[in-house]
This record gives sequence, C-alpha cells and structure tokens, in this order.
Amino acid sequence: MTNKVLSFLIILTFSIASLGLTAQNNADRVLGKWLNEDGDAHIEVTEQDGVFTGKLVWLKFPIDDETGKPKLDKRNPDEKLRTRPTLGLEMLTGFRYDSDDKEWTDGEIYDPKSGKTYSCYMKFDDSGKLKIRGYIGIALIGKTTYW
Repeated sequence: MTNKVLSFLIILTFSIASLGLTAQNNADRVLGKWLNEDGDAHIEVTEQDGVFTGKLVWLKFPIDDETGKPKLDKRNPDEKLRTRPTLGLEMLTGFRYDSDDKEWTDGEIYDPKSGKTYSCYMKFDDSGKLKIRGYIGIALIGKTTYW
C-alpha cells in the first residue's frame, strides 16, 4: 500500500512539473526572428523575466533615399527620438504570456513608418502564423498582421 501511494505521489509530482514546462515551451514559441508581413523587416523577439519584447534587427532597405544615411525614427511623436536609427528599435514591448488563452497580451507595438504606438496582443493562428493585432482602446477596432 505504501509503495502505491509513493508511486502515485511521484507520478503526480512529475505530471505537475511537466504542465509547467509545457506552458513555458508554449510561451517560448514566439522567441526568435520574424519576417514582417511586407517582407521588409526582421523583428527579433526575446524574453526576460517573463516579459517579451521585439527589436527591429534587419531592414530590406536600411538607407534613407533622401539622405543616403541609415533610416531614422523621424516620425516619432517625441522630437528628441527622431534622430535615433530605425534599425535596433524596440518595436514590441511589455508582452506577457497568458497560458489559458495561449497568447501574449498587455503589450504595445510601435510602428516606425507612422510613429504611432498601439496596444497589442500576439497569438498563433491554426496555420502556425504569428497573428499580431494592434489596436486603440478595444481589440475589436484595430489592424491585424501576420508574420
């Protein structure tokens, strides 16, 4: 009898531990480099202390046609930030993984083409593409892109 109880407790412990690993593996699924829908940029998603961020690490056309120099964040609403290079910008900030909904929520996405920042969530669709939904106020009103 004692062996059965001990065996049950060991199995239960490993089962609970594997559930936590599965949730972490699902959360890590978003990590890596992603080609945006337009095919002109790579965004690298990383995680630190459960917070996911994404940095612009490659541009198809990194040089500004007008200046012949690297593109700058010239549409940023903060004038002090308009001289920073577009390459290296943190575009995705503050995402946390929701294991119940299997999505990354409570984040923001910055669009350097418009200089606007939107509330955002990310999740994988049935085909395995990363769905990114940017919105103002409620997610019902917004724009979706796929990476």
